[in-house]
Amino acid sequence: MILTNDQARKALGMMECSRHFEERLQRYFQQKAMHGTTHLSIGQEAAQEGLALALDDGDWIVPTHRHHGHTICRGTDMRAMFSEMWGSRYGICKGLGGSMHMTDISRWNAGSSAVVGSGIPIAMGLALALKKRQSRAIAVAIFGDGATSRGTLHECMNLSSVWDLPLLLYLENNGYGMSASVKDAVATDNIARRSDGYRIPWAQADGNDVEDVYAKAKVAVDTIRATGRPYFLEVITYRENGHSKSDCCAYRSRAEEEAWRKKDPIKRFCHRLIEEKVCSEDEVQAILKGADEQVDEAARQAEMTKDQVLSLDEAKGFVYADSVITKRTEGQVHHTSYRNAVREALDEEMERSQSVQLWGEDIGTYGGCFGVTGDLCRRHPGQVRETPVSEESFTGMAVGASILGIKPVVEIMYGDFVTLASDPLVNHASKLRFMSAGQLKCPMVLRTPLGSGTGHGSQHTQSLEGMFSGIPGLVVVAPSTPHDAKALLKSAIRSDNPVVFFEHKLLYAVEGEVGDETSLMPLGKCDIKREGKDVTIVAYSRAVLTALEASGQLAAEGISCEVVDLCTLSPLDIGTVLRSVRKTGRLVMVEESNPHGSYGQDVIGQVAVSGLKLKAPMRMVAGKELCVPFTMRLEEQMVPHADDVVKAVHETL
Repeated sequence: MILTNDQARKALGMMECSRHFEERLQRYFQQKAMHGTTHLSIGQEAAQEGLALALDDGDWIVPTHRHHGHTICRGTDMRAMFSEMWGSRYGICKGLGGSMHMTDISRWNAGSSAVVGSGIPIAMGLALALKKRQSRAIAVAIFGDGATSRGTLHECMNLSSVWDLPLLLYLENNGYGMSASVKDAVATDNIARRSDGYRIPWAQADGNDVEDVYAKAKVAVDTIRATGRPYFLEVITYRENGHSKSDCCAYRSRAEEEAWRKKDPIKRFCHRLIEEKVCSEDEVQAILKGADEQVDEAARQAEMTKDQVLSLDEAKGFVYADSVITKRTEGQVHHTSYRNAVREALDEEMERSQSVQLWGEDIGTYGGCFGVTGDLCRRHPGQVRETPVSEESFTGMAVGASILGIKPVVEIMYGDFVTLASDPLVNHASKLRFMSAGQLKCPMVLRTPLGSGTGHGSQHTQSLEGMFSGIPGLVVVAPSTPHDAKALLKSAIRSDNPVVFFEHKLLYAVEGEVGDETSLMPLGKCDIKREGKDVTIVAYSRAVLTALEASGQLAAEGISCEVVDLCTLSPLDIGTVLRSVRKTGRLVMVEESNPHGSYGQDVIGQVAVSGLKLKAPMRMVAGKELCVPFTMRLEEQMVPHADDVVKAVHETL
């Protein structure tokens, strides 16, 4: 036996804790006592404890939705886990995560991911942050065989190898991705061997033999610590239960299930302990009984407080971190372009803190697709890194790295390509703080250009800001002037929230007054660009310039317009909008995106339900409802112009 006697006894106790914990959950759900769903891993206990034995304190894990055993084996309090399952405020995540989303930073667990495979780039980001700290710790991405068909795994294998990251890719191959057999879904009989194509060493282990898992995991972990490079370990195991609580396993035979039960990891290990005289049969039974009693007591205590849940207001407090920049500051000003203003913000913030890192495609010597990054790679060689064309993986990496104090600024070449990075943004960055009940935060920025006018056609010119503005937890910013672009980007980088920062392509060449390194603007606040009394015009991004041009024409007619620049789309400063509309009694909303389901419609809707008495119906001036054409004349007709705004204002009067 390669385990010491103490390790062996501990391993048996932890495996039994995992087994009995899930048996208790299964019973609760069968009795319809618990809400929601759960994914059990009965039969996979050796894969969980074998890995845990090979890890040290400080090594981070990012498990899957089938993670109770991994969480228990890393030392998390089982009472808090049961409480989480009840939805109690005493849960590990105060009842906000549930079965599929458990985080415990005290045990280096960055939270389980319920989206298959999407935790892998998070773990890669943790690995990068650990490398930046020059730590000997590693990060572990735990995933199932179903995830091996996802592109994000292959992106991460490539990037972690190219960047030499201390990442253990830990595949629990239990034979089925939900109901899909590996034989039918995966085009190889040795998934780990794919690692050869990425120059990553690999091994396979018997996932129902805790000693074999430990031995192979120990080699993997030691290799990563010695080389600083990734390693792929595939453990072959089997889940004895269905995918989830409602799965009757119609897709597999009873004979197959019985064959695997004969290789049950706990029974197998008990037999070995007795056979090798590590424990007597009575001692083995005592260990099993002690583990069961420990679980039962944790369940009993949790059930006593199961009805003590957070209030809605308490839960809302975990959506956003407190603002770092709460008021506007101004310094010395100078004249420059929007493009240079963004570059100045990046330059100053990277100079201010080594934790600020800029990642993206072609942002090095090339200077960025729109020339924004310029020579920043020369000025900050250790902080600017070019990535492969793999938006999902490096955006997810930014999420993971932000957990450990890195301040990533991700550049996505075109706003259209943010759809490729939407999983880490929508399912992770925006929800980390909430699902972990404040244990985690995600201080990252994703910058990307939006809008038409450049002749790039339908896949490079969309305005997708509305897609992300309705996601609680994401801050969405769309500045209209060089001054605001710099001040808001600096504030975004200093924020403890994830920020999506949209820069309109046609604004890059616009020039104006820009502040120095002390100039900052608070996120979540509108800016009155022009005061007036007859009508309120609300706009954001380039549409603000259109609104200002129209207000100038209307002023010549004696019509006084107040132009409200939203600046931050989410969270929306609706108070400033309502105060302006209360004063003028009229509202014209201006934006360049498709009006159907647009952001502007939401602004109009909020004003409509506010109870304000308006002097005229509200008007919407927006882009046309079609894909952005390549033809110049049609592309110009796609977006609103000053004359359209003037006409709308006349209609309100």
